[in-house]
Amino acid sequence: MDNLRIFAGDMSKDIASEIAEALHVPLGEVELGRFSDGELYVKFRENIRGKDVFLVQSTVPPSDTLMQLLLMLDAAKRASARRITCVIPYFGYARQDRKDQPRVAIAAKLVADLLTVSGADRVLTMDLHAEQIQGFFNIPFDHLYGRAVLLPYLESLELAQPAVLAPDIGSVKMARAYAKRLGADLAIVDKRRPRANEAEVMNVIGDVRDRNVIIVDDMADTAGTMTQSVKVAMDLGAQSVTCACTHALLSGMAIERLNAAPLRELIVTDTIPFRDQLGVKNLRILSVAPIFAQAIRMIHDERSISTLFG
Repeated sequence: MDNLRIFAGDMSKDIASEIAEALHVPLGEVELGRFSDGELYVKFRENIRGKDVFLVQSTVPPSDTLMQLLLMLDAAKRASARRITCVIPYFGYARQDRKDQPRVAIAAKLVADLLTVSGADRVLTMDLHAEQIQGFFNIPFDHLYGRAVLLPYLESLELAQPAVLAPDIGSVKMARAYAKRLGADLAIVDKRRPRANEAEVMNVIGDVRDRNVIIVDDMADTAGTMTQSVKVAMDLGAQSVTCACTHALLSGMAIERLNAAPLRELIVTDTIPFRDQLGVKNLRILSVAPIFAQAIRMIHDERSISTLFG
């Protein structure tokens, strides 16, 4: 592991420290600052020539997190790193993955191009909002799944008569995987979204009456979809509702909505650092650092990481 170096952006220092600790390597020294006008500044404070460099940064809005990662990439490339892997626990700008309306940007493709041009040799991330984004890259792309830590915890709850509820059509594939592993029935919320960040629940396909319902999704942003699904499940006679998601953005009115919802527990991972989210009731945070550490070790050793994809 002498040639392995791990560096953290401002948004992911905690999870990067856990990854480095799991790998028994020190977290690399990088100076991240700003000029007086707010312009970002990056400088590696150690020699990385010929090293296998991993840059850990979740690209959570605002765009400074992405810009900082791009500057770290450029600095590492110019410092003659042998290989540079972007470790992006939460891949931002993934919701704009296609031209579904006239005159809109495909932000996910733009971010893919920016990362590649800036010097990334490989990308490692978890639970993309749209898995087809992998095809936007012309470099190796490894996609991990948050269910590697969420499922064991859900199994430990030993919920009687469980039913997994997909909060929208886009979550059906994920929900089916959870239902199969948990031996649970599958139900689906059919919703209509009149505009971005607003969701109107229309119908539920499947039976949740007298069940302990588990709602799974890749992210919770404003939590509108999640809390509406909780309400519908309880209105249809569910015994309890537990929510699990990988990326807890929790913007806008999310915390207020979650605290007002009849939730048994909200289970999330630490792909996004927690600040105000600590005000959420019944919150359980699970670490995905061990999963990323295993993937980084395998990439560094030139071994297949396909065993982690499940």
